[in-house]
Amino acid sequence: MMEFWYTEQHTPDVRFSIRVDRQLYSGQSEFQRIDVFESPEFGRFLTLDGYMMLTEKDEFIYHEMIAHVPMCVRPDAENILVIGGGDGGTVRELLRYPSVRHIDLVEIDEQVVDICKKYLPFTAAGLDDPCVSLHYEDGLRFVRKPVSAYDLIIVDSTDPFGPGEGLFTKEFYGNCFKALKDDGIMVNQHESPFYEQDAYAMQRMHRRIVTSFSISRVYQAHIPTYPSGHWLFGFASKKYHPVEDADFARWKALGIKTRYYNTQLHAASFALPNYVEEMLEDVES
Repeated sequence: MMEFWYTEQHTPDVRFSIRVDRQLYSGQSEFQRIDVFESPEFGRFLTLDGYMMLTEKDEFIYHEMIAHVPMCVRPDAENILVIGGGDGGTVRELLRYPSVRHIDLVEIDEQVVDICKKYLPFTAAGLDDPCVSLHYEDGLRFVRKPVSAYDLIIVDSTDPFGPGEGLFTKEFYGNCFKALKDDGIMVNQHESPFYEQDAYAMQRMHRRIVTSFSISRVYQAHIPTYPSGHWLFGFASKKYHPVEDADFARWKALGIKTRYYNTQLHAASFALPNYVEEMLEDVES
């Protein structure tokens, strides 16, 4: 019997494979190749240009950690900008907060949103919510315009090459700073520290964020289908420290049911391994 496997090259010497039952979609948009597969272990999963974006089995880890960490610090955030995130998972988590009045989602590739609505409703269900405005344009260009407009910006981008490349530049982070209110927070996916190429991208990103924000910290999560499984997020703010200013009692009082995130994990996720701390210190000085 013939088997069908999806394989992602994590480094020239490391590959990650998942056995696939069937391919649900394959197409080429103006920007990238989009594929959706169904697998026995991870359920449905989305790849862009062959790179894993999310799986049905572990997407909750990424989306809970990118959304609930800043929302625990600012549980009253009303106006939020999400850049990237066309799968809708980050928006789904944000919509669980009664304070949220409006979310601008900026996704360069409309086809990603359409495909996710059709094949990945477990992440995309909230994209039709009246609180959400979809903007199909380049996030780098979009964020040049607003000034002191947002309580929170989440940069839910793909890797620092291809269509998302502009979302990792010094200009972009400077514009995010300008678009935030005086007590605003920016959170971004921060790549992995483990493999050399990913670690270099992580350091480059951190260096650029540190030059724009007075408070800049990094936290971590374990995501099985991302390279090495060890994944980082960046927390940057004009005013709030991610642990000292977190309102844990208030967050618990909201009664939001999560599968990965909790307030103890929130504080602990900012305690990083020594090798990661050293990488960050190398670019902070």
